[in-house]
Amino acid sequence: MTSAVAGELSAELRGFREVQTLAYACAEAVAAQLKPGVTEREAARMQRDWLRERGVRDWFHLPFAWFGDRTAFVNFRIPLQFFPTNRKLEPGMPFILDMAPVYKGFTADIGYSGCLGLHPVHDKLLADLEAHRELILREVRERRPLREIYEDVDRLMVRQGYANRHRAYPFGVIAHKVDRVKERRLTPHLFGFGTQSLKGLASDAIHGHRDGWSPLWSPYKFSDHPPRQGLWAVEPHLGFRGTGAKFEEILVVTDSKDPEQSAFWLDDDLPHVRRWAEERAAA
Repeated sequence: MTSAVAGELSAELRGFREVQTLAYACAEAVAAQLKPGVTEREAARMQRDWLRERGVRDWFHLPFAWFGDRTAFVNFRIPLQFFPTNRKLEPGMPFILDMAPVYKGFTADIGYSGCLGLHPVHDKLLADLEAHRELILREVRERRPLREIYEDVDRLMVRQGYANRHRAYPFGVIAHKVDRVKERRLTPHLFGFGTQSLKGLASDAIHGHRDGWSPLWSPYKFSDHPPRQGLWAVEPHLGFRGTGAKFEEILVVTDSKDPEQSAFWLDDDLPHVRRWAEERAAA
């Protein structure tokens, strides 16, 4: 995405912001309906139903829900453990809702952390995520290699006293690129992922490998390159003694020489950002 084209693509960016806003509205609506006894599978189905009622027909991946110590991926060893289970929500239990709908050909991938009642550790995790959002944006604007930024996020987590839980994701990713997806009448899925979205990610991986970059932002050598222009779904995920919390939202990277335009979060009117602003105002 060149800086000259970025202006022309403002309508396109609005398309991505629209689906991201829709996904977060879904997360807030479903979170408000959660009560003791609801299972992860039921919470995932609630997300699917809410979005389908509003026109979503395809997905980068189908919705996930994690309750209790599963928010910190405790003892996760294989990809199948990420899928929703019959774990029931209990009072005082943290939860994460994660969904990646495709709407009008635009993709979002979001993560929403909440808790059924009071949980001081969870509140602290959410508050401490703000520093990660600031660090990631600052260092992307500095054009630091993605692998180095990942390591700096790790170091910040250690200073805060937390464990890196996004390292438990496949390839240990903290982010991945998102793109437009061709709308199809039929939307087949493979292991919970939309085949059209997977094709796009695979195509990026092939072209990136040839040109020296990767659509996956990981701690490994293939991410040892400056931020690639485009849109990235970024998800720092903190864990502490069986409690996990994260946010996930779109970061836009351009080739602008203006630092503020070279990288920016697609939207600052999101639940976790509003929460931080409210906490500062209250303090």
